[in-house]
Amino acid sequence: MPQIVPKGRCIRFKVTNSMTESSKTWSSKTWRPKTLAVRAGVNRAFQETSEAMFLTSGYAYNSADQAAARFSGDDPGHIYSRFSNPTVQAFEERLAALEGANFCRATTSGMAAVTATMLAQLSAGDHIVSSRALFGSCNYVVAELCPRFGIECTLIDGTDLAQWEAAARPETKVFFLETPSNPGLEVLDIAAIAKVAKAKGARLVVDNVFATPVFQKPLDLGADLVIYSATKHMDGQGRVLGGAILGNDEAFLADILQPFLRNTGPTMSAFNAWVLLKSLETFALRVEAMAASAATIATRLVAQKSDVLKQVLYPHLPHHPQYDIAKKQMSAGGTLITLEFAGDTDTAQARAFAFLNHLKLIDVSNNLGDAKSLATHPRTTTHHRLAEEARLAQGVTPGLVRFSCGLEDVDDLWEDIEDSLTHVC
Repeated sequence: MPQIVPKGRCIRFKVTNSMTESSKTWSSKTWRPKTLAVRAGVNRAFQETSEAMFLTSGYAYNSADQAAARFSGDDPGHIYSRFSNPTVQAFEERLAALEGANFCRATTSGMAAVTATMLAQLSAGDHIVSSRALFGSCNYVVAELCPRFGIECTLIDGTDLAQWEAAARPETKVFFLETPSNPGLEVLDIAAIAKVAKAKGARLVVDNVFATPVFQKPLDLGADLVIYSATKHMDGQGRVLGGAILGNDEAFLADILQPFLRNTGPTMSAFNAWVLLKSLETFALRVEAMAASAATIATRLVAQKSDVLKQVLYPHLPHHPQYDIAKKQMSAGGTLITLEFAGDTDTAQARAFAFLNHLKLIDVSNNLGDAKSLATHPRTTTHHRLAEEARLAQGVTPGLVRFSCGLEDVDDLWEDIEDSLTHVC
């Protein structure tokens, strides 16, 4: 049986089967990201080239003594797949290596990762400072769910560093942000906000879904924890749900996060972990190609100067409000573009709907990060639960369309977009 050794950037595995026995130790410290995406977290039982999938809920022990040692922590093996599983662990090790994190814990979904991160470390009387530019469900967790348990939240304009300073209190334990934000693509200065968080004694939690670890490394910029919906770019093919929490503080993992995950059970399935593990092998190749196409389309949209378009936002276009920050902390602009149609409330939304309804190649879907290009109207989908005042405060206007660029030929995508724009009046 394979002997699983620790998470982190040094991958070690022992291979044993009925035919041969061999042992290898690989150090990934000098490996580059694309190598890590293929080789990190290797766990071989029979010299197989494709990682195995361990569909098991429990594990047997050689003796009662070994069972006792597992539960006491003296034996590092598995106990129950709600706690850990070889396939899930392989995914966690691979993603941790890509992120440059000391640990990763996988969850059932991105929202499970957000919820677990907040509730694991916060208690009644604590306080969150959060950027108000958030995905609708993230807004629900910090602004509605947490306050039900006595955890207060202050929503601010995350692009204004002074507001982070002013909103912090002695009881503030968490700073939370998305960058780029969903769907308005606000870009926040992670390094600057991290300094404020540290000075205030708060942990900085960054939702890095839009940028991905390929284009942005929040931990390197001072963040304490990074959250992902692995459902998006990591799977990248619309198949499974998954989430992840990553960081470097081993004490936080051991004393705060792991007990919460173990006892509340937002556990990623072995099947989903296996799908995501294999998807990571092509992760960088996919998002780099998607981002290149997104940059091309955004540039063409701006150059077209359509009368019906109020603005086009893409982090690496010079007219983006936080362009300088985006260039500083993101190696590419990402795979998302925001289009905003002009007009009053009714006209702008009608134009957005007309554009979406005439798309032939691009699917209308609230997902993102897929190999297939997708577009949605956030005001009536991902952010429909928010009050209009809250939507407008984070730029979710009636005319806003979020476009997630896929892997189709960029000229085919452009022709579909250009044709659809002709039906908007």
